[in-house]
Amino acid sequence: MSAMPDPAEAFSATYAEARGKFLAAATARGYGLESHVHPTARGAAGEPLALDVATGGRPGAKRLLVITSGTHGVEGHCGSGCQVGLLRDDAFATAVDAAGVAVAMVHAVNPYGFSHLRRTNEDNVDLNRNFRAFATPPEPNAEYAEVHRLLVPETWPPPRENEAHIAAYIASRGPAAFQRAVSSGQCEFADGLFYGGSGPAWSNTVLRGVLRSRGATRESVALVDVHTGLGPCGLGEKIYLGRDDAAAVGRTRSYFGADVTSYYDGSSTSAPLTGVIFEAALDACPAAEFTGIGLEFGTLDLPSVLDALRADQWLANRAGADDAQRAAIRRTMRDAFYVDRPDWKAMVWGQARVAALQAVKGLGR
Repeated sequence: MSAMPDPAEAFSATYAEARGKFLAAATARGYGLESHVHPTARGAAGEPLALDVATGGRPGAKRLLVITSGTHGVEGHCGSGCQVGLLRDDAFATAVDAAGVAVAMVHAVNPYGFSHLRRTNEDNVDLNRNFRAFATPPEPNAEYAEVHRLLVPETWPPPRENEAHIAAYIASRGPAAFQRAVSSGQCEFADGLFYGGSGPAWSNTVLRGVLRSRGATRESVALVDVHTGLGPCGLGEKIYLGRDDAAAVGRTRSYFGADVTSYYDGSSTSAPLTGVIFEAALDACPAAEFTGIGLEFGTLDLPSVLDALRADQWLANRAGADDAQRAAIRRTMRDAFYVDRPDWKAMVWGQARVAALQAVKGLGR
């Protein structure tokens, strides 16, 4: 193993390739492996789908670092590459040992979306809007309801009239209000964007079990959840994960730097969200001090990313789309969330490595 792996070689073109690299790298590093195979869904090529967990570092440590990939399916191309790179990195392994922490890497939280090049899971659920309490019905999202039919028109590409209505909405309310309406999360439109579901998804339940078994007895848990699709191309934004708590934000910045952003104070490129992954960690590890970030890497401009999501949802709602259009939309989704260029991979890997080392150092204090 090299101290600094080739960034491009750690990334993969498909879910199956990514899973193979992850399992091989974890085995070579001597990490323990646990696989949760999806009971019903299959991959785009008919392959089994699994949420895989690689565990290493000091087993009985009081502090645990969790690194997750593929919470948003197709974004797993990036997160998997970062995990494989870290598993191959001797310097990262040395830092983990020196800090005396445990590490759990959760590969492909949403394996269906990863394989099928979708951001959502097998039920069109956006997992990062699904980590919510379903004991009581979620509050309706009136802002999303207002734009739903504009976002997913009857035809694709959308007619000019549709685009004009969206432009008028943005001109009237502002870009931030439009982003919030679209992306904050909703549970009323199962055929829509950023759908939080009607109950816990399979991945939600499995991840909670993994976090509980690995982290419930720890004193401290840190989470780095890797994402793509927001911000300037190749730039990694460190977005605070947690409830609106000044002390927790301050602790997160002490771990990861003063450039940690938060949608609570408006400093993040992300709109305020509901049903986010940190809720699973807080519920599964209630005794642990939790510190987390969503590491969000930019790809394309926001309108292009949104158009890819709209086309994907249109396709999901219409089984009769022709093969050529289906293939084109799949390529567009992949390109919107994964920049298959060596320079982008190098930028992503370098920033992910720094964030992982910051997490190890923060836990080791």
